[in-house]
Amino acid sequence: MEHQITICTSCRHTGTECRPGYQLIKRLREAIALAGDAIPQDFAVSGVACMAGCDRPCTVAYHGTRKATYLFGDIDPETDIEDLVAFAGQYAHLHDGWCSSCDRPGKLRKSTLARVPAAIVAIEESKAKAS
Repeated sequence: MEHQITICTSCRHTGTECRPGYQLIKRLREAIALAGDAIPQDFAVSGVACMAGCDRPCTVAYHGTRKATYLFGDIDPETDIEDLVAFAGQYAHLHDGWCSSCDRPGKLRKSTLARVPAAIVAIEESKAKAS
């Protein structure tokens, strides 16, 4: 799988035991399946115990091979599915994953918690002698 959407399953609404991540995973998987050709590449959607976005439930991350990673917060499973699916389609076409906030759909323009550049590991032969 070249693209991954990870959703926090620990996030809770303040003062409740409600964990919206499980509902969001289910709804997003269904919506991506229904999107068909609108999303040209498969996206795996999975949960993780914590992404340290506790103050902004529910948190969602988009990852791709050799692409910037995005972390979004304050995502509502009831109202934000369309924006998440639209961003999946957009993200699939971004060769390095990089886009400005004004290019992101709807609520995702204002709910970005982080954009992390792709990890590029450079391997160079060292001329220094090992001691």
